[in-house]
Amino acid sequence: MSQETVISIEAVRVACRNCSLGTLCLPMALAPADVDRLEDIVKHTRPLHRGDLLFRSGDRFRSLYVVKTGSLKSFAANPDGGEQVLGFHLPGEIIGLDAIDRLSHAYCTKVLETSAICEIPFRRLEELTATIPGLQHQLYRLLSKEIGHDTDMLLLLGKKSAEERLAAFLLNMSKRLQRRGLSSTDFHLSMSRHEIGNYLGLAVETVSRLFTRFQDDGLLGVDRKHIELFDMDALEILADGMGPTRQQQQRS
Repeated sequence: MSQETVISIEAVRVACRNCSLGTLCLPMALAPADVDRLEDIVKHTRPLHRGDLLFRSGDRFRSLYVVKTGSLKSFAANPDGGEQVLGFHLPGEIIGLDAIDRLSHAYCTKVLETSAICEIPFRRLEELTATIPGLQHQLYRLLSKEIGHDTDMLLLLGKKSAEERLAAFLLNMSKRLQRRGLSSTDFHLSMSRHEIGNYLGLAVETVSRLFTRFQDDGLLGVDRKHIELFDMDALEILADGMGPTRQQQQRS
């Protein structure tokens, strides 16, 4: 077993007060005593492994889940047995906010690599938010971010070319990892090319071809799932739709 797949049980049990993800998760801006009250209701689950399901579509909503380490994907099952990838979840991100209204999960969430998850029973969280205004504000902030992410995704799929979609996806991953204190230019993608293509509405062949093209153009380096971003400015220009496509360059 590689070192990347090993998670220390002690690391899983790190309290909210000492967690490096505190500025991204619910404890943000809470007083120490309030963080301790939140920690009292958090359940630290056993490590989950690639392919494990966190929950299934139709499961009753009971808890919110925070990714402590690792990564997961959410997807909706298609009638033909396939799936539509709805999103990827990284450390510090909360899963399950959309189920608060429905009281059941509308999609499945599966583990992409060995991961540790913090489970927060929602009924107990509601009780806490009634007495801790800062916690209530943080929950609203996270709900707003969820809505903003959905809007960004609709814009991405509705108006951008294949090149722009992949560039925007890579920059989004870069920024999310940077917020977690990780490298924004040198990282491992836990999802497959097929999953990226499914998420972006692109064929897997298109995704593979674009990775090769970006590498040939000096924008990045690719070694299987290991990515190095060499030219962030060029990727930003491309993602914003201001850079010429390869077809436009060939015609000029």
